[in-house]
Amino acid sequence: LGLRQQKLAVDCGHWPLYRYRPAAADRVVPEFVLDSQPPSIPLEAYAYNETRYKMLSYTNPEEAKRLLALAQQDIHQHWAVYKSMSDRWPGSSRAQRQQAGCGK
Repeated sequence: LGLRQQKLAVDCGHWPLYRYRPAAADRVVPEFVLDSQPPSIPLEAYAYNETRYKMLSYTNPEEAKRLLALAQQDIHQHWAVYKSMSDRWPGSSRAQRQQAGCGK
């Protein structure tokens, strides 16, 4: 179930996929390409498949709910930052398509 769990980690935003290339001699600005789609499932769908996360829900359910809500907020905040970086520093192929009027 490892590959399924990895997909869930990406789908919930816990493990976003991106590529970053800092500015260099051939690029004036860095490139940040966000390969993941926005989170499409709640963190709970990923986290509670793993014993290391689920144990707290057995021993202290209220604290588990509180921490899960904080972690979900953290995912949304990180996603907003990554999306902002992707919009600010698009990859060269995306920037070239936008300049040519081809959209995203």
